Amino acid sequence: MAASGSKLAIFASIAANLLIAVLKFIASFFTGSSAMLSEGIHSVIDTSNGLLLLLGIKKSKRGPDKLHPFGHGKEIYFWSFIVAILIFSLGGGVAIYEGIHNIIDPGTHDASAKALYWNYGVLIGAIVFEGASLWVSWKEFRKTYPKGFTSAFIASKDSATLAMIFENGAAVVGLLLAGLGVTLSNIYHNPLFDAIASIAIGVLLVGVAFFMAKETKDLLIGEAILQEDVDKIKAILDSYDEIEMYGNIRSMHLGPDDAIVGLEVNFKDDVPITKVEQIVAEIKKKIFASDHIFTHIYVETTGITKSNFN
Repeated sequence: MAASGSKLAIFASIAANLLIAVLKFIASFFTGSSAMLSEGIHSVIDTSNGLLLLLGIKKSKRGPDKLHPFGHGKEIYFWSFIVAILIFSLGGGVAIYEGIHNIIDPGTHDASAKALYWNYGVLIGAIVFEGASLWVSWKEFRKTYPKGFTSAFIASKDSATLAMIFENGAAVVGLLLAGLGVTLSNIYHNPLFDAIASIAIGVLLVGVAFFMAKETKDLLIGEAILQEDVDKIKAILDSYDEIEMYGNIRSMHLGPDDAIVGLEVNFKDDVPITKVEQIVAEIKKKIFASDHIFTHIYVETTGITKSNFN
């Protein structure tokens, strides 16, 4: 996905979370709801996460230098990993703590009409804002991956937009849990349900953070291209009768739109060196044409033995 798509999704999320955080904290102040306080903290963290992802996108666009010859594309993966850690430690941890604290010391339940109006008013408004932000993130994501659902998530290496989708999705579910806790607490006049909802929100955020951390970790340490892309490269190589064998295809994502691929090719003995050079140049052009993410292509043609091939 282009950086502009990621930025649009992040800006939409930041704007929504800033407005929602203010409303949630006001509601929590007037009602004493722990679930609402947890949701307010969640929105502040989501806002900060959006700013960190924007920082990551900016840093990832820096070109190569002496210390980073392949550029800084993985910066976005690093900052996405940091975002996952923040969701786990601050979002999930604080929500669980608030829930446990209010189970131990529940205080009094405010069942007034004023408290009820605050809670439901903020929840409905927050769901609308978060839902709109989720829709923007999903729309931008589907521009790049219009088909399939599970396959689209597997294929995407745009950790910033995926982070926004998971964050906003978790936020919508968290709001529904908060609404359930508020409703049950009001019906039974028992703040225990509100506290349980806060813990449930925390568990949800921990789960989302764990999934995001695992996905970004794989990209951060060097995830290979998809098998379907490998098959495209093999099809290009198979189209040349001059090639006796090929193999040891190695690849790694350097960023959402940047990947390196290396392979070894053994030409037949009767192919002149000038022809070899011509074919290698054609192979590189065809691989790049098959997908523009292949910005670094290396073809080894000398000193090759059968043991190098798979």
